[in-house]
Amino acid sequence: MSEHDERYMWLSLLVVVVGTFMSILDSSIVNVALPKMMSVFSASTQQISWVLTGYMLTMGIVIPLTGYLGDTFGYKKIYIFALTVFTFGSALCGFSWSTNSLVVARVIQGIGGGMIIPVGMAMIFQIVPVAKRGMALGIWGIAAMAAPAIGPTLSGFIVEYLDWRLIFTLNIPVGILGVTLAFFILRETTLIPNKRFDLGGALTVAIGLFSLLYGLSKVSADGWNSATVIGLLIMAVIFLTTFVIIELNHSDPLMDLRILKYFPFTLSLLISVITTFAMFGGVFLVPLYMQNLRGLTAMQTGLIMFPSAIATGIMMPISGRLFDRYGAKWLTISGLSIIIVSTYALSRLGVDTSTDYIKYVLIIRGIGIGLCMMPTQTSGMNAIPIHLTGRASALSSTIRQAVGAMGIAIISTIVQSRMTFHEVRYAENFSTTNPQVMQTVKGLTGMPVSKGLSPLQANYTAVMQLYGQVMKQAMVTAMDDTFLILAIITCLGIPLGMLVKNGQAIRPKPVPKTVAVEH
Repeated sequence: MSEHDERYMWLSLLVVVVGTFMSILDSSIVNVALPKMMSVFSASTQQISWVLTGYMLTMGIVIPLTGYLGDTFGYKKIYIFALTVFTFGSALCGFSWSTNSLVVARVIQGIGGGMIIPVGMAMIFQIVPVAKRGMALGIWGIAAMAAPAIGPTLSGFIVEYLDWRLIFTLNIPVGILGVTLAFFILRETTLIPNKRFDLGGALTVAIGLFSLLYGLSKVSADGWNSATVIGLLIMAVIFLTTFVIIELNHSDPLMDLRILKYFPFTLSLLISVITTFAMFGGVFLVPLYMQNLRGLTAMQTGLIMFPSAIATGIMMPISGRLFDRYGAKWLTISGLSIIIVSTYALSRLGVDTSTDYIKYVLIIRGIGIGLCMMPTQTSGMNAIPIHLTGRASALSSTIRQAVGAMGIAIISTIVQSRMTFHEVRYAENFSTTNPQVMQTVKGLTGMPVSKGLSPLQANYTAVMQLYGQVMKQAMVTAMDDTFLILAIITCLGIPLGMLVKNGQAIRPKPVPKTVAVEH
């Protein structure tokens, strides 16, 4: 590789990292600002939830189209288009005047955001030679892993000290810079002409993913037994099954499911599903524990979780470099082992566990995630022929989007069911006829009486205070159970990791006739 080509490779990677960071950041930065938006627009919880749901659903629908669009029009054009639409949507969000206008702006933003990640990853695999892909994907992964951790902290600071609209308008100068760099630095990829648009596949996957993602987003509020949830999930199964049948029988499918015949790629997807599930457990449960049980603000929680993102970010290029030299097998197994041990450590949380303990466990967990995620994904993508990398990237991104939504829905269900179980168990021992309970209540009545409450009122206050502590204990025990289940699920990745091959060499594969585009 010449010095000129290597310089172009790293500059291109920088351009792609800018877009990736913006897209993923906006998936997490909005959450903290939702209460402020509700107040500004006098919106209900259900109305404001569409600010998140609209973005997520749009991304899910757009991602499967990226492979076809990139192959047909060129990945540079699609990347610039995606970044432009994302920046324009961010501007509309920043200047929105009502809940409805904000939701529409988020949908526009989601169109660009959904394209950026799979298009950017496909470009990396087309630009970077096999021998350097681990390092390149490790650098790209810094943005992918740091953005979700930075989001809540940055959003908390902006909402508390500045103007909430800045969480969107800050994207405008960064987006303009990203588009400018992409226009002047990136070279257009090779086009694959005469591709027929798979309309049947596009419609079935769009309806299927919309039903799946929207149905799963309703689980936390309505429960799995809700007629709406059941109806949406049945629709998802029907349309996604139809989509699979269409794709397997189409001469030029929207998402070429036949690439699953490349075993290393399929294996990497399975391991990524397990890792993503475990990762989302930490992202979802730790803030819940910190804010609902410990009373910390979103910003304080973000500061506790931020070092783990730094640890992951540092490990990404290191693991990429190690992958380039030694392959993925032992990196994958080592990373999964660290995730298992650290997730088990989180299953030992109590109501008063030191925040330093949690921070250090999360840092160790972040190291494990950084150690295994990129090598696993890179080894799988390396097995795919160059002309199919766009389709493979779109399929991988679609699966991760679905797994993320499923993970949160399933984890929240586990927490809720275990909490109900422990509440019943603890309530059986919480009785005013229990001498130990009454002794504790008696010890708690002193303060209320000293503040002027009657003995009866003080006794009632003490009972409620003690009951609240019991319910807190039930909640933390439910979270502990969930972390233990996640650790067990992650163990399934170890035997899969044993099947990963260390070798990086790819056998030559036929490339279809293409039309070269002038750079």
